[in-house]
Amino acid sequence: MSECMSVLSSSIGSVGTALLQSGGGGTAAGIFGGLFFIVLALLAFGAFIAYIAGMWKVFEKAGQPGWGSFIPILNILYMLDIADRETWWIILFFIPVINGLVFIVINIDIAKNFGKGPGYGLAMWLLPFVFWPLLGFGDESYVGDTSPGV
Repeated sequence: MSECMSVLSSSIGSVGTALLQSGGGGTAAGIFGGLFFIVLALLAFGAFIAYIAGMWKVFEKAGQPGWGSFIPILNILYMLDIADRETWWIILFFIPVINGLVFIVINIDIAKNFGKGPGYGLAMWLLPFVFWPLLGFGDESYVGDTSPGV
């Protein structure tokens, strides 16, 4: 693998050097910018797939259909159900600024319903492509609302 990477990097380096020496600096910048964009797009796509897969597994653990993670608005309704929040909360997702705060609260409630603390819920909001899969593919099980008096 490292041999392949060294051949690839030396090939890219020699192409870039040749373009720069021939006065094609703009072309070289375009090639490297394009490669950077492709790598960035692949990383973003991988993060999205990890997030959706994690959400799918969390939904299934909580008794919701996993495919609901793909459908906008329906996935929010399922998240509200898993977080033991009323359905009318979906209205709050359509109010700018408030929606971000509500999303944090929902993530914290989901984390609590899986036996995690509020810090984990905040992490689910900050890095969803890491913490949703950890929750979904981990050993945690859905315990429902753990608030006293419920």
